[in-house]
Amino acid sequence: MINSVRWQTLFRSFAATLFVAAGANHFWHSAFYVRITPPMLPHRLGLVWISGFFEIVGGIGLLIPVLRRVAGWGLCLLLLCVFPANIYMALHADQFADLHAPIWALWLRLPLQPLLMLWVWRNSRGTGLSVGDPPLKASQINTL
Repeated sequence: MINSVRWQTLFRSFAATLFVAAGANHFWHSAFYVRITPPMLPHRLGLVWISGFFEIVGGIGLLIPVLRRVAGWGLCLLLLCVFPANIYMALHADQFADLHAPIWALWLRLPLQPLLMLWVWRNSRGTGLSVGDPPLKASQINTL
């Protein structure tokens, strides 16, 4: 049986991988992300690249104990900032018919966003390391 620290490490690694991959995808497929960014926002390509950059940085930060908490908060803020794109896709599903995503799936993403934020926040708690914490004991290092 895997203990809770190992489960948390596994989930944190999975979240980090997802965010790094999603962030890289913002650069590989920028046109797609520009397309789903609400047109009323200025500099959409710049916003896509900035959000991709911070997804990568946040994903990596989840793996570094001293950065984990700030990475979690940053990723939650980022998820909140990109939420308008999810709303835009759901409201204008006809413009994305070529993606072959069912309309219900576009709407399902909306209530799932807060759950994703909660998952990120929970997985950024980890070791509890933060600035000012005492140094780890040798026995604690193996559990990171």
